[in-house]
Amino acid sequence: MNTPPTPLMLHSFPHAILHVDGDAFFTSVEQALNPDLRGKPCVTGKERGIIACASYEAKSRGVKRGVSLWDARKLCPDLVVLPSDYETYSLMSKRMFEIMRRFTPEVEEYSIDEGFADITGMRSYFRKSYPDIARDLQQTIHRELDLTVSIGLSLTKSLAKIASDYRKPHGLTAVPGNRIHEFLPRIPTADVWGLGRNRVALLAKFGVNTAWDYINRPEPWIRKLLHKPGAEMWQELRGNMVMPLDKELQRPEASISKSKTFSAPSDDPDFMYAKLVRNLESACIKLRRHHLRAKEIHVSLRTKDYTEAAAGARLSRTFQNAHDVIPVIRELYAQLYRLGTTYRATGVVLVGLSDDRQYQYSLFEDPLKIEKIRSLGKTTDLLQKRFGKHTIYLGTGLYIAKAPQHERDTPVWRKLHRLPGETVRKHIRIPLLNMTV
Repeated sequence: MNTPPTPLMLHSFPHAILHVDGDAFFTSVEQALNPDLRGKPCVTGKERGIIACASYEAKSRGVKRGVSLWDARKLCPDLVVLPSDYETYSLMSKRMFEIMRRFTPEVEEYSIDEGFADITGMRSYFRKSYPDIARDLQQTIHRELDLTVSIGLSLTKSLAKIASDYRKPHGLTAVPGNRIHEFLPRIPTADVWGLGRNRVALLAKFGVNTAWDYINRPEPWIRKLLHKPGAEMWQELRGNMVMPLDKELQRPEASISKSKTFSAPSDDPDFMYAKLVRNLESACIKLRRHHLRAKEIHVSLRTKDYTEAAAGARLSRTFQNAHDVIPVIRELYAQLYRLGTTYRATGVVLVGLSDDRQYQYSLFEDPLKIEKIRSLGKTTDLLQKRFGKHTIYLGTGLYIAKAPQHERDTPVWRKLHRLPGETVRKHIRIPLLNMTV
């Protein structure tokens, strides 16, 4: 007879961490705003030709994220294909996090559709158990946004993340400290947050196939095999919180990247270059928003068959405006572009970031010219904040406006149905319900 595992601790919730995960978030938002889509297999990603998100009705038919629309339609002929409306998804995401902050001020926005919340000590405030607080949060999001979320409740971020994936969609899984030993034997190492495919394969060679196997190995053995990240995961899975919530709004630290996949592949060199410059403009907008400057720039071109060519340059001084690096972009583009090749995407990555507020001129720089360009960037940002992103752009952007339209260029419903006073670029910051009365 097998001896049941011994509990790791007697306490139920020395810490209470929630992980809230939106269920098929993009398609769920579409279904919430358009009741006609409920119960139908639908996907987003029409503009790219590749599925960005699939509803659970589509998933049940074998349709998955990352599959081409052509393959998806073979699996599901009645599939509803929608262009991605990231503006509306972002608005719904903000509302979801606002609801989470009603239950606790300690919230980490991990991504657009998932986040962590520390509700430790909130039992006395709400006069409810931690699972009941989690259930109230789940029901509030469903009632106010018409979206379902899956929630994991446990002692650490890692355990809560695993728990939220355990029952989807619209699931709630609570793993108190005195039940960790019952939960982890059911979790394969492939489902442990942070253990990639290669690490899972490595652990399997030593007979470690479940999360329970993992935490029952000595910590020095784990540290030797998987180093510090592996040892931290070992602690987290045992209920010892070593990864605190990051409650600050995310800001770029190491790099800023902007890429764009075309609705239809192109071999037009002017269009390609215009798209690359537009990537640069978007990256520089983000630089200025976060008061940063970049020292190094890398560009990439991806062909129709998904091969990628990249090149980069390190500049003599830092920058935060596209005007400063247009000659560099032009030279890198000339190195990469091959006449007669069909491309599907461009990308720009800025690295070597530093704080713009601590920038000092060097001896050989022209302060007047730099201040003029800085002033131009501020004016551009003000105009775009008022009238919408890329309302004003470099002249190369005219090639984008003149490019022939493709069937996948269909605007999202929200942009086709503007409220009085709205423009193509500037919308009232509310989701718009799509329904027939």
